[in-house]
Amino acid sequence: MEPEIKEFLLRIAKTVFMCLLWMIVNSTIGIMFDLAFIHEKISVFNIIFYAWFVITLVLLVWYYVRLWKKPFGDENI
Repeated sequence: MEPEIKEFLLRIAKTVFMCLLWMIVNSTIGIMFDLAFIHEKISVFNIIFYAWFVITLVLLVWYYVRLWKKPFGDENI
C-alpha cells in the first residue's frame, strides 16, 4: 500500500476513534450519571458537565483541524 493512502486511512481511523471516544465518555457521564438532564432546578454538577462538554468539543475540533491540516507525506503525524 502506498504511504499516502496508508496515512489517509490512519487519519480517518483516528478521527472516527476520537469521535466515538468523545461520544461514549460524554454519554456515560451525561446519561448514566444523570448530569445532562435538568430536573427541578439547575445544579452545579449540570453546569460542570455542560462546561466539560463544550470545552472537550472545542478541543476535539482543534485536534481535527490540526490533524487534517498537515500535508500528506509529513513524517510527524
